[in-house]
Amino acid sequence: MTKNSTSSARLADERTTRSTTLADRRSGFSGAGLRRLRDVLVRHVDSGTIPGLVALVSRGGETHVEAIGTMRHDGGAPMRRDTIFRMASTSKPVSIAAAMVLLDECRLRLDDPVEPWLPELADRQVLKRIDGPLDDTVPARRPIIVRDVLTSTFGLGMDMTSLGTPIMGAIFEQGLTPDLPEPMPEPDEWLRRLGTLPLMHQPGERWQYHIGSDLLGVLVARVTGQPFETFLRERVFDPLGMKDTGFYVPADKIDRLPILYAPNPQTGEFTVWDEAAGGRWGQPPAFPGGGGGLVSTVDDYHAYFRMLLNHGTHGNQRILSRPAVELMTTNRLTPEQQAARTAMARDNVHISFGQGQHGGWGFGMAVRTYRGDYAPVGQFGWDGGSGTSSYADPDNQLTGILLTQVGMSVPNAARLIHDFWTTTYQAIDD
Repeated sequence: MTKNSTSSARLADERTTRSTTLADRRSGFSGAGLRRLRDVLVRHVDSGTIPGLVALVSRGGETHVEAIGTMRHDGGAPMRRDTIFRMASTSKPVSIAAAMVLLDECRLRLDDPVEPWLPELADRQVLKRIDGPLDDTVPARRPIIVRDVLTSTFGLGMDMTSLGTPIMGAIFEQGLTPDLPEPMPEPDEWLRRLGTLPLMHQPGERWQYHIGSDLLGVLVARVTGQPFETFLRERVFDPLGMKDTGFYVPADKIDRLPILYAPNPQTGEFTVWDEAAGGRWGQPPAFPGGGGGLVSTVDDYHAYFRMLLNHGTHGNQRILSRPAVELMTTNRLTPEQQAARTAMARDNVHISFGQGQHGGWGFGMAVRTYRGDYAPVGQFGWDGGSGTSSYADPDNQLTGILLTQVGMSVPNAARLIHDFWTTTYQAIDD
């Protein structure tokens, strides 16, 4: 075993030994299955492609955690259960909860136009052709409504099949996405820039990735009169005890944040995308991005996804109503709305490394509508480009969370995520 995994694997051995008897007795995980899960995770770390990881699986009231490898690709401090990770797009299933609180309280309605709060998005123009010039437009057939924002169908998004078009170029030039050298501007300026662009599609016509999740945070802040993070903290994070979740890592916790790597696609060489101290997440951001800005731990995310499995309750507290959770975690898209996403998952699997093939989309998260691998219909959650994955499965009452610090510029993290879910499901023993 390599130096990356020896000490943390020894601790994992102890955890496995302690938890297996309980798992066999009550949770429906087999001891042999949990050992296979750990062995597969160790194999990925020992291969040298994944410096370290923290994984959590939970079922029937029992929780099993593995912390394997190190914080840096060249060694250093071991991964720990409380290591803080950049959640990337795994932020989406959590940030959506802020909007669901507002729906529960009738401060938002699904079919209300967003213009009273987001006047920058009034009187939209829509491109005649996705690859056409920005001034070749027609008027929008109707206003953007709240439902469009929550389902990512409001008319603008990240379309990797349209790279090189004028509209995608404008989205990047305006700094509307987080994956650029310059940080995103503060929310009012971000929305002003967004409002200068035509829509790519008519409101409600087509699912498009990511920008709707960032727009959600601006909408919540405008409706509540509070910063997005403040509202999330007061209504979701604090009630759930998510003490390490937020949009940045304070100085007294920065030693728990590993370096984030984006390996070279040609050579696989580890390239630093974000440092810990002095990096992007070392101070409060100008734009708290609901689409990919959160940092968190396996235990914080476990609390959130267990709340969803418990129909919106945490202990004796109700965080969300049962119908709100059902809206979030069941498919909300028509076949026409998600046709482009289905085609992208089917035809560009070699680019996505197999991620995104779920079938459906709820509010802020994917929902499996067909069985294409070990995960059953009804499983909900999402993956992140920083090598993160978090899903819950109502039928099996199972939660799984896998966190790494290796970006999806190469397939290594995606393959690890695939193997994590395969071995998690093979460990079920009823």
